Amino acid sequence: MANWDIFESTRKVATRNGFGEGLLEAGRKNNQVVALCADLIGSLKMDAFEKEFQDRFFQVGIAEANMMGIAAGLATIGKIPFTGTFANFSTGRVYDQIRQSIAYSNKNVKICASHAGLTLGEDGATHQILEDIGMMKMLPGMTVINPADASQTKAATLALVDHHGPAYLRFGRPDWPVFLENQKFEIGKAIRLKEGNDISIFATGHMLWQALEAVRLLEKEGIDCELINIHTIKPLDIDAILNSVRKTNKVVSCEEHQRNGGLGDGIAQLLALYHPSPMEFVAVNDSFGESGKPLELLDKYGLGILDVVNAVKKVINR
Repeated sequence: MANWDIFESTRKVATRNGFGEGLLEAGRKNNQVVALCADLIGSLKMDAFEKEFQDRFFQVGIAEANMMGIAAGLATIGKIPFTGTFANFSTGRVYDQIRQSIAYSNKNVKICASHAGLTLGEDGATHQILEDIGMMKMLPGMTVINPADASQTKAATLALVDHHGPAYLRFGRPDWPVFLENQKFEIGKAIRLKEGNDISIFATGHMLWQALEAVRLLEKEGIDCELINIHTIKPLDIDAILNSVRKTNKVVSCEEHQRNGGLGDGIAQLLALYHPSPMEFVAVNDSFGESGKPLELLDKYGLGILDVVNAVKKVINR
């Protein structure tokens, strides 16, 4: 896409709001859509769905494992269940139930996870899960989606209605720039925000905005970056990644997740097989988070805009 300067922030809205809007619209479009929540209706922005579709909403309380079991049961009778709780409770607390009752039998359950990553902020390390993408993408048949803004989160939620099979949708708590309005969304298809020849930057989730701001700075220094939005971690858009790297031969990945198991890990594995290239990872380096302001935490843990800039320069200067 040549006109990449259209990607400016129009306002700030939390990605969880995009989920709430998408869920409500999904319920209106398909009467098989049902929703389950583990005592966090307001936090997950599921209240509008609950109000409009009381007979299709199930409040299970603080019983996340039970919620996954109920969702699996609903899927067996043709319903399309969307479960909602914090990312930490959507994965780490219920991994056995997801593996045995949902993934193993390929149940059509949509596991929707808010408050992921460092940008959860003040809730601290116990809630700031940074391992969830790795956990979920290792499950056979599990689709993993990590949208970049509220608009894309809404689009991803709607896309999951027509996608058959287990899926994990990850989103966040803080107000975040909205810059992908009216962009086509297709599960498994990366979106190139900017063409470039010097280096390929692959970013996911909140880190796409960080990477976009870094690209603006790098352009002023004459570094021509290609920026690609990898909203679907699994299945990866192999063609989009390889086509870009075969042109630039240099790579930076950006994610609000551990280096181990996330987007960068998947790209590195792909490149090792087909096109080995110099690469840097902008991600949390084997550490838990802590309580703090979202942007301050991103900077402290190496996920700031200047961290992306420095990673690019490090690869280019090798």
